[in-house]
Amino acid sequence: MARVVDCRACPRLVEWREEVARTKRAAFATEDYWGRPIPSFGDRDAWVAVVGLAPAAHGGNRTGRMFTGDRSGDWLYASMFRTGFANQPHAVSIDDGLRLTGVYVTAPVRCAPPVNKPTLEERDTCLPYLVRELELLPNVSVLVALGKFAWDAAITAVSHLGEPIPKPKPKFGHLAEAPLGRYRLLGSYHPSQQNTFTGKLTEEMLDAVFLRARELGK
Repeated sequence: MARVVDCRACPRLVEWREEVARTKRAAFATEDYWGRPIPSFGDRDAWVAVVGLAPAAHGGNRTGRMFTGDRSGDWLYASMFRTGFANQPHAVSIDDGLRLTGVYVTAPVRCAPPVNKPTLEERDTCLPYLVRELELLPNVSVLVALGKFAWDAAITAVSHLGEPIPKPKPKFGHLAEAPLGRYRLLGSYHPSQQNTFTGKLTEEMLDAVFLRARELGK
């Protein structure tokens, strides 16, 4: 964790995360922002690892915990609660009592990027943290990728672990599945407002992903 939160490898991301933490959003003006890379969160004995995109500027970059304090997190943890992976449906702060069982939440990029769009270079710079996490999570057999960016990052990370990757490379899709050696990769649309507000992703669709992850884990 210390190596992650002290990282300053990507100048653009460092500048942005710290600027946001200084200027803040008016609704959170009285709060202390985390303003650093975000460590992952969850059950160290997990059999499912959720791979997101990157922290939100006023979500994880503010609270210091993955998918906490933003609309995407509201959807993600509510679904995990409904499907038995979380003890409560909300995630508002690092000390809100949220506990995960059987699942670990991570991301290929640990700093909030401008307009929620990290570059491929930034992803590749940060990727060793994801690779190392998978090494330290020996029970994980299912990877849930939230969006194509996460799907591609998960495939790249697993390839660094020496696991076989199908050819041609598996295509991303909602509820798409791909065998990656000892892992099974499962795709989901990202629970961003762009997808949830438009109905591209519904609660039922997201729940189906975690119910399938539970089946695969068994």
